[in-house]
Amino acid sequence: MKILMICTEKLPVPAVRGGAIQTYIDGVTSFLSKEHDLTILGTTDPSLADDETVNGVRYVRKVGGLVETYVEGVCEFLKDHTFDLIHIFNRPRLVLPVREQAPTSRIVLSMHNDMFKPEKIEYDEGAGAVENLDKIITVSDYIGKTISDPFPKAKPKLKTIYSGVDIDRFVPPHSDKALKMREAIREEHDLTDKKVILFAGRLSPNKGADILVKAMPDLAKEHPNIALVMVGSKWFSVDAVTDYIAYVRALAERLPIPVVNTGFVHPTEIQKWFAAADVFVCPSQWQEPLARVHYEAMASGLPILTTARGGNPEVIFDNENGFVVEEPEDPQCFVKHLTHLLSDPKLCKKLGKKGRELAEKNFIWSRVANDILDVWTEVENRIKNGIGYSEDIEESMVEEFAETGNNLPITEVIEDLNDQVNQPESGSEIPIDSAPLTEVIEDLNDQVNQPESGSEIPIDSAPITEVIEDLNDQVDQPESGSETLNGSAPITEAIEDLNEQVNQPELGSETPIDSAPITEVIEDLNDQVNQPESLSETPVDSAPIEEVIEDLNDQLNQTDSNETNELPLGEEQQQKKQRVRKLFLSELNKQESLLDLLQSIIEEKTKSNSSQSSQEIKTLLNQLERNFKNQPQKPSNLLESVNDITTAKLFSKLAEKRKSRSSRRRN
Repeated sequence: MKILMICTEKLPVPAVRGGAIQTYIDGVTSFLSKEHDLTILGTTDPSLADDETVNGVRYVRKVGGLVETYVEGVCEFLKDHTFDLIHIFNRPRLVLPVREQAPTSRIVLSMHNDMFKPEKIEYDEGAGAVENLDKIITVSDYIGKTISDPFPKAKPKLKTIYSGVDIDRFVPPHSDKALKMREAIREEHDLTDKKVILFAGRLSPNKGADILVKAMPDLAKEHPNIALVMVGSKWFSVDAVTDYIAYVRALAERLPIPVVNTGFVHPTEIQKWFAAADVFVCPSQWQEPLARVHYEAMASGLPILTTARGGNPEVIFDNENGFVVEEPEDPQCFVKHLTHLLSDPKLCKKLGKKGRELAEKNFIWSRVANDILDVWTEVENRIKNGIGYSEDIEESMVEEFAETGNNLPITEVIEDLNDQVNQPESGSEIPIDSAPLTEVIEDLNDQVNQPESGSEIPIDSAPITEVIEDLNDQVDQPESGSETLNGSAPITEAIEDLNEQVNQPELGSETPIDSAPITEVIEDLNDQVNQPESLSETPVDSAPIEEVIEDLNDQLNQTDSNETNELPLGEEQQQKKQRVRKLFLSELNKQESLLDLLQSIIEEKTKSNSSQSSQEIKTLLNQLERNFKNQPQKPSNLLESVNDITTAKLFSKLAEKRKSRSSRRRN
């Protein structure tokens, strides 16, 4: 695709003057440009050309400083250039102006700060921005929550992609490169025999440098050989002394330990200070989005002390790669944790080693770039499938299903289930409303985990990843006596096929069937799936599920005098009844929109351990794709490959259970 990335108006790209967002873009550009035609638009800088191409990437620079001025430059550029996708960084206020100039482009927004709060953007403008986006990438779950809380419609568009670090620049302490940098910095600043505590960040009250300085006198009583290094300035590349900086330095001058104030350090040099340190401290007082210095400290093999503010605790795990200070406004909390760390060199080494391992595994730029590429691919698939940026995936599925067959969309299937569950005499306590698929799954899980009174078989729920794995296992290991499947159906075709089989004209039970809660339906489906029987090759006629249920009720309620446990069927129907085929999802990978939706559902349900879960999910989905990508099949042929569970057996079992339960209640 032809893609435009729009940086903020504050600092230029490449990150010649620093900046977390600029460093982020630098880190992923080389990977992204290999897959797409990439243009990066940023602010001007005296050291950079206004328009240049470097390593195949075009850089365009417009006057920045004020967002209003920058917007004008961005819109001017878009009048003469078109893009398939526009990726905006940290400026939701750019979304609507960009949409006006690029009505057919798709827009993705990356958020590195809380820019959706009322003092940053008007509510209507924020809601309009959310409406016009395909996806919102955030650097932490915390930032995602700051968006979804005021704008709930943003929730299904959110995706957390943790940032990365250059592990070849920030190196572990035992490496030759680190030892050389460490020795040079320590000799230059007379720190050779000191235990160095490092702070790196802007010198502003919300970063908490003053709290850390206030902790030093008491810490020095236990560890007099410590030194404090404060790397940073008022703003990136600006060394002006503010009142706050003067205050912090005045506090530091009275300390009984050496203090090094470096001022602004160029991004290409900052790794040297990490190599020289023994402990890294992030004393943030504000709700930090997730400071990238955590990744740099991890890559440098340093034990980390951070605060329970914003997204910081999402990557620091107590006693694994550091510790989290729960009361960061109290200097004594830092004294306590730092005393513990400095008193235990083995612990420091263990934490640092784990941090480096995490950085190498989860926080490298190639991983960040791949996650971004996944988002871009999802958007590209939506474009190919004709799904609008403001269109719910569920709505687009309705249209797609209507075109490929007469089967009911999943919303109507859920509505029909709801009708059955909520019929009089039904024991279900939890009605299922037509809802987005994520909510449906949650409701089903709730019901599965709360079996009703009288339920004979409790159903154990499992994470969706395990369900898919089990299905995958079934696909790979067909049951004894089953024929080899030439193909199988995605979930949409499975629903269609179920609808078709519900319409079995040979059903002839005289036993009335009461509606069953969804837990029982699932029980029966599971029961039938696990019973090996010969495969059916006989096609089944199709009819809307509403008509089928009505017709079945008419047939089944003709008389209640028949007490048999089997639905009477003719010889041919009995043969059909014996031909049972399993439901498989092995064609899921051919339904790209469903695959994208499934991935977002899985990630949402495993968000508590996102960095690890994301990799597991990606591996699982890749495995699905590898297993079945060599089985091409047209949608029109999918039904021919699957004849699923016979409804006769399903309704017979349900009738027996309801009848048995009713008898027990009467007794």
